[in-house]
Amino acid sequence: MMKEMTYAEAIRDGMRVEMQRDPNVFIWGEDVAKFGGCFGVTGNLFTEFPGRVLDTPISETAIVGAAVGAAAAGLRPIAEIMFIDFMGVCMDELFNQAAKMHYMFGGKARIPMVLRTPCGAGMGAAAQHSQSMEAWFTHIPGVKTVMPSTPADAKGLMAAAIRDDNPVMYIEHKQLLGVKGDVPEGEYVIPLGKADIKKTGSDVTIVAWSWMVHKALAAAEALAEEGINAEVLDPRTLIPLDTESILQSVGKTGKLVIVHEAVKTSGFGGEIAAIVAEEGMDLLDGPIKRVAMPFAPIPFSPALEGTVIPSEEKIIAAVKSLF
Repeated sequence: MMKEMTYAEAIRDGMRVEMQRDPNVFIWGEDVAKFGGCFGVTGNLFTEFPGRVLDTPISETAIVGAAVGAAAAGLRPIAEIMFIDFMGVCMDELFNQAAKMHYMFGGKARIPMVLRTPCGAGMGAAAQHSQSMEAWFTHIPGVKTVMPSTPADAKGLMAAAIRDDNPVMYIEHKQLLGVKGDVPEGEYVIPLGKADIKKTGSDVTIVAWSWMVHKALAAAEALAEEGINAEVLDPRTLIPLDTESILQSVGKTGKLVIVHEAVKTSGFGGEIAAIVAEEGMDLLDGPIKRVAMPFAPIPFSPALEGTVIPSEEKIIAAVKSLF
């Protein structure tokens, strides 16, 4: 059975189902309990699961550090950091502790924790509350990184993240929270590391994730009117990355455009480009193009902010440059 939900509701439903299934799952973070979360994602889970949805002090270090300890002790915490921009405060707890404990303890310790955090621009929230920092986390061995683009993916990947025995960065985009879609009811799990073709095509592959999937789909629709049939591939998880699906798509189309909202310099799009260059250079009949943010802080001014966010027009221009 399917039910229409918003992206935020789907995340909440994914957490709800897993909390019903496993009493070791709990949620904590700033204002996640009675207030329902800064963006309303945890909603009424506070009343549904007494004692398992907990407000914390305003300390990212405490939130993540305590989650690491709880996970090592056998629980499955879902910790929320209110904005991805605040992750710098607690990076030691993530990359020096959570990511390495399983390895450094000879496999005897598991850290099954989910770290939820919203990313992205488009809300006029300025340079300290609008970033897409996913590339930080993909550079840490031991951490998995998830970035769903649709309500159904948001629920299925949340379940997989909670059930995983490793620390998982679950990055949700603020612009997607109100997006609606059909979502399977009950238990629903999408395996980590499996990409999804959001639109099939034969002329060019557009790889995009999170909010940029929707920009890519809009660009693909416009390109179709001009006779260019674009395939839109959403990796859904960056670590683990479904390189096989990316290479298969590029092998079919011969052209690759990578779109992400994060800054282009050292962005994860460069990793995908490198993989295709190393493992599939003979599949390409043109250069790889990247569409991303310029190397600059995100402006507060809505007019300026709109010029730096990757747009449908920029994606269309990148695709056309290959023909």
